[in-house]
Amino acid sequence: MTQQFYVSPEQLMKDRADFARKGIARGRSVVVISCADGIALVAENPSPSLHKIGEIYDRIAFAAVGKYNEFESLRQAGIRYADVRGYSYDREDVTARGLASVYAQSLGVVFTAEQKPFEVELAVVEVGTTQAQDHLYRLTFDGSIADEHHFIVMGGLAENVAAVMTDGWNAGMTMSAAVRLAAAGLTPAGAPALPAEALEAAVLQRSVHRDAGTRRAFRRLDDGELVALLTGEV
Repeated sequence: MTQQFYVSPEQLMKDRADFARKGIARGRSVVVISCADGIALVAENPSPSLHKIGEIYDRIAFAAVGKYNEFESLRQAGIRYADVRGYSYDREDVTARGLASVYAQSLGVVFTAEQKPFEVELAVVEVGTTQAQDHLYRLTFDGSIADEHHFIVMGGLAENVAAVMTDGWNAGMTMSAAVRLAAAGLTPAGAPALPAEALEAAVLQRSVHRDAGTRRAFRRLDDGELVALLTGEV
């Protein structure tokens, strides 16, 4: 008769958490920064098509680190949630807080009930009409959710990047300054600056051009725009 080994619930949860953390730490970092002009999202990502940053709804964006197939499925589910809620009720009822709560429930269920947890860490952010009204939520693999202030750093050498953000962030910084600070934080100590081709960047613009017939605040930056921002030409 085969003997089954007993593993305590505490040890099981610890093993799952350690597994997820190791997977996330292998990913390249992502930085989200609230600034005077809006919210900047910058990731170390040389791929032109496998995005770590994406649009969810009018003024809401998503960023992630970890396993691409896992966070991409979450991003798509978030878009479906936002579309259905906005259509069923009102566009103003779609908020980063509501979306973050849905993500937290999904991640928590997978972490406790499934054999393998998701190896992902997420940021759900919403730009406000003023900087004080910006919302930055960080979600971890176990469904924990945190309401962050000023910036979020995830993946890779997050502690080192966060130290750079803490030293350089100020409330009045422009979008260009925010992107340059993020790029500086993502660059390893002593290494040359990361080129625009090695970065993925997008912005949530605080002033949306409603007269152009759109509510969308999200705009992905191409290499030319990113170079201009990094060199301070705009």
